[in-house]
Amino acid sequence: MEEPRRLEKLQSVVSAVSSRGLLTSDHESSSSSSSRFISDLVLFLVQPCGDLDVESKLVLVSDFIPKVSGRFLDEISRSIQRGDDSKPLNTSSESQKRSVMDNVDPYAAQKAQEDVAMVGVDAMKRANSTLEDFSRSYFMFHHLEVSEPQSIFRYLPVLSFTESYIYQMDALNEKIVRESACESRVNCSSHGWNAGSRVLFETDPLKPLGDVLEREGLLTQRIQQEFESGKEYWALERKLCHALSNKNKICVEDVMRAIHLKSFDYRVLNLLLYKLRGVEVNELHMEFLSVSEFLVEVADDLFDYEDDVLENSFNVLRMFVGIFGPSNAPTELAKRISAAEEKYEEIMKSLDPHLSSNYQRRCEEATKEGGKVSGPSLGTWNIPAVISDEDAYRAAHR
Repeated sequence: MEEPRRLEKLQSVVSAVSSRGLLTSDHESSSSSSSRFISDLVLFLVQPCGDLDVESKLVLVSDFIPKVSGRFLDEISRSIQRGDDSKPLNTSSESQKRSVMDNVDPYAAQKAQEDVAMVGVDAMKRANSTLEDFSRSYFMFHHLEVSEPQSIFRYLPVLSFTESYIYQMDALNEKIVRESACESRVNCSSHGWNAGSRVLFETDPLKPLGDVLEREGLLTQRIQQEFESGKEYWALERKLCHALSNKNKICVEDVMRAIHLKSFDYRVLNLLLYKLRGVEVNELHMEFLSVSEFLVEVADDLFDYEDDVLENSFNVLRMFVGIFGPSNAPTELAKRISAAEEKYEEIMKSLDPHLSSNYQRRCEEATKEGGKVSGPSLGTWNIPAVISDEDAYRAAHR
């Protein structure tokens, strides 16, 4: 229980340091590492030490720090390593990458377990609809029949674990976004999250999943790139939603980048399926599906627009209203939709006719079923009436 308590204390200090603006923008560029270092230093300073009070400690530190050089600290570090006779010095590349902050490793308490990454039942339930849609929409690009159980269950464990883990991280990011809107601390424990989970998310949220895939021989450079896309999307979501709720300027390039990145989990699943099958990635299929994913994300955002306003979630229409204003936002968004549809139709001409026909049929099915779909809507785009005053809308729906 010692490690969770320490992580909880650390997170409390991280929040205090951040809320008081004690780190400059330069330091914030290295965000998590800087925050963890400063927070650990603060925790050390408040520990009892003889008859020294806090003010005395600060005087000592302010007198001492200017006299310390990097060379001196390097000498001390080497001296400590030479003096450690209890175990041989680990000179592996992984060891050299480790920081002296290992004692606040956000998942250190789980190190002894076979797989560091773990998923909860709630995340698995939420991931189910995505897995069903992925199977029905993407399996055809791999010559797999979704109607044959062996096609699904052969790959289901890895695909399900991966999507469930990503959903878990996405849920925590949504909590952080809501926190920035209401300026209150996220109650992680209400959904099984604790301070350690928050620290993990702010350091490298997809590393535990990457470690599992690497041990299974499934982690490729392309998948790692999509992991980076996922982290970039979550960061953009926090940035854009915070800016919108505070009526700050929003960049259209950031919005378009975010909506393109949003389907990174589908691309991860698709790349995993190529790796599991032991075949080369089909770049034409990846390009086609990428355009389709963009159109689907826009369609979903239009369908969920009012709910996303209430939740302060990323939504492309919300962002366009913030950038272009209520009257121009629908027109500007329609321009992007039209350009993507033209590209979609052009690439589709290069697909195998049988595959193209099957995918179109799947789009028609998904459109009739409603909700989350995996292909562009096959009908008239319906852009809902925009909400010009989100604060008033939320107040009226509380």
